[in-house]
Parts: sequence; structure tokens; C-alpha cells
Amino acid sequence: MPQALSRSRRGLAAAAVLLLAVAGCGSDDSSSESSGGGGDAANAKIAFLMPDTASTRYELADKPLFEKRLKELCAGCSVLYQNADSDAAKQQQQVDSALAQGVKAIVLDPVDSAAAATMVQKAQSQNVPIIAYDRPIPAKAPDYYVSFDNEKLGEMFAQSLVDKVREDNPSGGILQVNGSPTDAAAGLLKKGMHTAVDASGLKLLAEFDTPEWAPPKAQEWVSGQISKYNDQIDGVVAANDGTGGGAIAAFKAAGMEVPPVSGNDAELAAAQRIIAGDQYNTISKPIKIVAGAAAEIAYAFAQGKPPAAKTTLFDTPSQLFVPTVVTKENLKEELIDSGELKATEVCAKEYAEGCAALGIE
Repeated sequence: MPQALSRSRRGLAAAAVLLLAVAGCGSDDSSSESSGGGGDAANAKIAFLMPDTASTRYELADKPLFEKRLKELCAGCSVLYQNADSDAAKQQQQVDSALAQGVKAIVLDPVDSAAAATMVQKAQSQNVPIIAYDRPIPAKAPDYYVSFDNEKLGEMFAQSLVDKVREDNPSGGILQVNGSPTDAAAGLLKKGMHTAVDASGLKLLAEFDTPEWAPPKAQEWVSGQISKYNDQIDGVVAANDGTGGGAIAAFKAAGMEVPPVSGNDAELAAAQRIIAGDQYNTISKPIKIVAGAAAEIAYAFAQGKPPAAKTTLFDTPSQLFVPTVVTKENLKEELIDSGELKATEVCAKEYAEGCAALGIE
């Protein structure tokens, strides 16, 4: 009888250890201390607040992919999604609303990186962790930052572009179209772009910081430079597909041949422009990766188990991914075969012939 009781106690102890081990799963951090969040994480509300509609990716990719990954992690969790339409004051109201609704974590892609410092401070004062997404918040460190390595990214697509221009005209001139001046990520992109441009030996004719990343504003500026420099423009280093598309539209409106133009984000329209020969490159940033990582990080915080940092940027624990430059040569492999874009959508109508030439079916 004592021997049976001893076995029973040993079994109960083993079961208790197993339960503790299972309870600890789901976080990269073994610490049990809470840094915001916690409580009933199984039914947590998590805010996902995006900055603008100028980039189509937020509605078409980031939002559904974030929601999908969070639902895989937590069937009872819900996402409070809102887009600020490039209005920093509106985004502050959305943060306030999310806090009032009792969110366990906020994932924020800021309209204005400086203005977002106030949002971080308010959330943290209420013990709600805030994860900067895509764009950093340098002035007030959020609890985590998840994005692609924007400085490296800018250098990558700019280097690809200047290599192409130098191949065609070693003494050529280029324009540089940067992103929004209120976006800290645009500042990192700009720094990376200059790393490639400044060392290229090409002449930088002019550059422009595009307010709100708005393609029409990029188009308007490039149109003015075409009038000023005419046939001296041999390439355009553009910070994303939207501003690149604006630059391309300016050359077409002027009735001129479009020089090599860069991009970033691998939007559907950009893939089609590459196939048609209007845009030279883009950056494949599998949003599934970064959106999924943001969902995992937000849920870890909601559980009160902040994940360990992979690196640090602006004194913020961070996870940064390195993407891939896409040109016509590797578009099929990087965007179609990978599943990032669908061939049926990319190859619609006038792009069918170009797709066929690249072996895209």
C-alpha cells in the first residue's frame, strides 16, 4: 500500500510538471513576469492600426494576414482594425478608442513617427504594450518593433537601380523620390538609398520627400524635373511602388520613354509594370512573414510574456527581416511561385503576353 501511494504521488508530480511546461509554451521568453497585457488572453482584443490607404498593401495584405495568424494562435481573440488615412490626429483618436475598448496590445504603424510618441506614452501609462509595425517610433521607445530592415532595404533596391543605369550610361543622371518626411521608416530608406546613390558615380539631379507617400505628389514633382532636366534623366530611385508609379506616369504624360525606375512593396500593379517593362525593380517583402510575426509578438504580450529581442533599434527590442530585390528575371520565382501574388491576377488582359514570355501561367 505505501509503495502504491508513492507511485501515485510520483504520477501526480509528473503531471503537475507537464502542465507547467505546457502553460509556458507560446513565448520565446521564459520569464513569467508581466509587461502589460495578461489577464484573459484567450479572449483578448488586439488593435491593428495602419497609417494610410495610399499603399494598397495595408487593406489587401497586412490586415487579413495579421488576422489570420492571430486566429491560428488564439481562436477566441479579436482584432480591432482601423486605418488613419494619413491623419495623425485621427490615429491618436483610434489609439484612444482602442484603449477605451480594453485591448490587451496595440500594433501601430504610425502616420507620423514623432507624433506617435504620445500614443506610446499613453498606452504604456495604462499598462497596454504597444508594438511598432513597419515604421519605428524613435522619440519614445515602444515595447517592441517588427519590420523589415528598412535601411538595408533602401540600399538594396537603389543599388539594383544604379547598377542598371551605370550599365546603360556610366555618367548618367538620376532623380531620387523619397517617402514621407514624417515617417521614420522613410528616413531609414532614404539613408539606405543614399548609400547606393552617393557611391555610384552617377549625378543626383534632384531629390524629393513625398508628403504622405502620395503617388500624385510624386508624379507632380517628377513632371517638374522632366521639364527642367529633360533628356538628362537616366533613372529614378523611388522609395516605394506608389511613388515609382507616380514617376512612371509623369514620363508617360510627357510622351517620353520611361527610364529605369525602382520600387518597393511588390504591389500587384508594380509586378504588372515590371512585366510590361515600365518599372525596373521592386522589393519582395513577404508581408505574411512580418504580419505573422507581429501577431505572434502581440499575442505574447497579451499573455504577459514579452518575447526576447532579436536585435535593438532606437532603444527598442526589435525583429527585422531582410527582403529580396525583384526584377523581371526573378519575378516568377519570387512573387508567383512563392504564392505572394496570383498569376491569374498579375497576368490579366494586356499583361498576358508578357507573362507568357516569362513562363508565368
